[in-house]
Amino acid sequence: MADETEPGVIDAAPPAKAELRLAVEIPAKKLTPAAERALAEAAERRQAAAALPPEPKEINGPQGPEPTRYGDWERKGIISDF
Repeated sequence: MADETEPGVIDAAPPAKAELRLAVEIPAKKLTPAAERALAEAAERRQAAAALPPEPKEINGPQGPEPTRYGDWERKGIISDF
């Protein structure tokens, strides 16, 4: 029959490195109470941020990357601090 393979022959490709890393169980570290509180506070902040409505689109604003992304105003390659 065509479906039969020889004993000891593997048809599947070897697993990727990511699959191998996922297959190995890493023991969880014991967190300090301060670390657990920090993680809980971060989770609350993420939930609060997700509950906010999206910011409205800018009308007649600058095209391309945000001109104030470096802490000063950049327009056509010319920078002015404020």
